[in-house]
Amino acid sequence: MSMWIKSGLAAGVLLAGLAGPAQAHDNFGIGRAATGAEVDAWNIDVRPDFKGLPVGSGTVEKGNAIWDATCASCHGSFGESNSFFAALVGGTTDADIKSGHVASLTSPTQPVRTTFMKVDTISTVWDFIHRAMPWNNPKSLKPDDVYAVLAYLLNLADIVPADFTLSDKNIAQVQAKMPNRDGMVFWKGLWEVDGKPDTHNTACMKDCVAKPVVTSSLPPEARDMNGDLAAQMRIVGPVRGADTLKPAPTAAVDENAAAARRYARSTLAMSAAPAAASVGKVEGKKALDAKEDADAVKLATANACMACHAVDKKILGPSFLDIAKKYKGQDDAMQKLAGKVRDGGSGVWGAVPMPPHPNISDADLKSMLRWILAGAPAGH
Repeated sequence: MSMWIKSGLAAGVLLAGLAGPAQAHDNFGIGRAATGAEVDAWNIDVRPDFKGLPVGSGTVEKGNAIWDATCASCHGSFGESNSFFAALVGGTTDADIKSGHVASLTSPTQPVRTTFMKVDTISTVWDFIHRAMPWNNPKSLKPDDVYAVLAYLLNLADIVPADFTLSDKNIAQVQAKMPNRDGMVFWKGLWEVDGKPDTHNTACMKDCVAKPVVTSSLPPEARDMNGDLAAQMRIVGPVRGADTLKPAPTAAVDENAAAARRYARSTLAMSAAPAAASVGKVEGKKALDAKEDADAVKLATANACMACHAVDKKILGPSFLDIAKKYKGQDDAMQKLAGKVRDGGSGVWGAVPMPPHPNISDADLKSMLRWILAGAPAGH
């Protein structure tokens, strides 16, 4: 697509966003010009000069409430996060706010690098929250909600007081207090395209290492944290996935690559194979009919459940079959699981947190949970 600039809708959207209203071009009979609504849907970025920032405002107090309900399950109640997500605040001082340079970034004794230690522009944080958070329902926060959440983070970072209201009118004043606002280096050569190289080093090309040496690796206890990576990769081009449910291979590089390729391709056949034998049913429950099964699968997909769960294997969270087995025979299983889905949390299946899902209707939640507790039939 990117090789043929005129030939597709995606390219049209990008070009229209850069050049103004979409113009009719010779597109080889492929695609069409992007509509204004399509361009507007993508054109949501906020620049460091705050161009693109929508009108709105939000208080620290409101941000605290949104944070506890939507963000804390992954990032902690006070942005301290957990063992899987980096801390957002901490490591800055009043002196950093005055100077615009975070001194602890250069300290060998500083154990972590938080977001507010590193980021130099507040627009970056606003844009990311608006564009990508919460991760299981991105773009669901209204502009006023984003202002409120960011105000809460700024208060946690001691940049604004607890009674502060962040808005499009005063965000530039807050930018002037960002602890690392002057801590970034502008590499002129990376931005100016004038035909000159960015560096002037001469390639050595001698005394090269004959065999690469691995100096770091993923600890065994974290290898299967995201399930079987090979089964999650598309078999297009070089196969990058590995069977992370097994220990790291120790053979030669070429041999390991060939084995990884064979295994990754075998997962295609595994996923396409009939799964009737592996689908369990909760005792005493009647099998849902085909339409109810299909509707439940659509609901689980639409509500991002399938991003972390699979029917018969662990990904980020447990498989639906494992959940069905764990709660088999428990009369209050539906009630317990409904609370976990609504409120989120971690600890039952490990430390990886599940974000809350407060917006799922009672009927949809009941439909999905009945399907899961029945062993997720026809969900492969």
